[in-house]
Amino acid sequence: MTMSPQQRGKLKIFMGYAAGVGKTYKMLEEGQELKAAGVDVVIGYLEPHGRADTIAKAEGMELIPRGKIDYRGSRFEEMDTKAILERHPHIALVDEFPHTNVPGSERVKRWEDVEVLLSAGIDVQTTMNIQHLESLNDQVYQISGIRVRETIPDWVVEHANEVVMVDLTPRALLHRLQRGVVYEREKAQTALQKFFQESTLVALRELALRQAAHEVEHRMVHEDGLTASAPVSAPHGKRRKILILVTPNPKSAMLIRRAKRVSDFVGAECFAAAVVPTGDLTGLPEPDREAVERHLNFARNLHIETWILEGDDIASTLVDFGRRNEVTQIYVTRPSGKSWLPALSRDPAPRIVALAKDMQIVIVSDRERATG
Repeated sequence: MTMSPQQRGKLKIFMGYAAGVGKTYKMLEEGQELKAAGVDVVIGYLEPHGRADTIAKAEGMELIPRGKIDYRGSRFEEMDTKAILERHPHIALVDEFPHTNVPGSERVKRWEDVEVLLSAGIDVQTTMNIQHLESLNDQVYQISGIRVRETIPDWVVEHANEVVMVDLTPRALLHRLQRGVVYEREKAQTALQKFFQESTLVALRELALRQAAHEVEHRMVHEDGLTASAPVSAPHGKRRKILILVTPNPKSAMLIRRAKRVSDFVGAECFAAAVVPTGDLTGLPEPDREAVERHLNFARNLHIETWILEGDDIASTLVDFGRRNEVTQIYVTRPSGKSWLPALSRDPAPRIVALAKDMQIVIVSDRERATG
């Protein structure tokens, strides 16, 4: 039976900027309060990382046993989504929202498992860190030098009914780490030399606080089911529309993330388009075809509308499409090394700028991290 929108479960996310700030503890604390008030709440998945205070906070709560999955001769444990569905509590507490399930699981990501629970009418409370938000992937890499592999599409977080930012000063977090509260001491020493440097934590916390401010603004604009027909800053009353040029260039993923981040902040529509002479990708060399398909699929996963445009001239084809669709901004990146289409070896960015006088052209460069 298909659930009506009113029957869908509510999603609450406890978000932080690093491990150890208290997200899981806060989730369990609220779970205990709900349980004491007579609400049917269970722990669907918990990863306490050996933290005594977190383990203690879970005492007395019903815990759904983990499912067992065999993979390459070893046995792994994952959240048992089917068991939670059969138990069908009012609220399920699910730790580590961005987690990637072991191969062989019914779904790839834990957030996809949570979607199943929500669709069944079960409320879910969960935890994640800001660095797992897809559109921030490049910024987090610039800050930390670590490329986060487990990410969640922004739309998943935007559709949450509530996002609670769990904050702790970097100095207090480092003190907890040094005392062995976050990780056991050997692992803590390694963490201090890598991700848990104070400058990195300060920058991540600022990123998290900016995201919190954005969430507040977003929810104020959209509360009671109302949506803004156009952002306040849209020129001449037009709704902003952003168009992304997709190529096989690896930087296309970074470009898509950047444009999506901006579109979310200004309330713009977002398109991604590849331009090929034949109008489909079959005429491209296999490596280029695979790269473009990968980037377009990535854009679709972020809920960006994608197009494959037919044209021998990338610049004129893209600008013509943009003009017909009232695009206000075009995002492009400069090619690195040899062009992806030998017949169109020149960088299309200057011609796009020349042709699109009525649009803003954003040329995004890949910032290298400083070393030394």
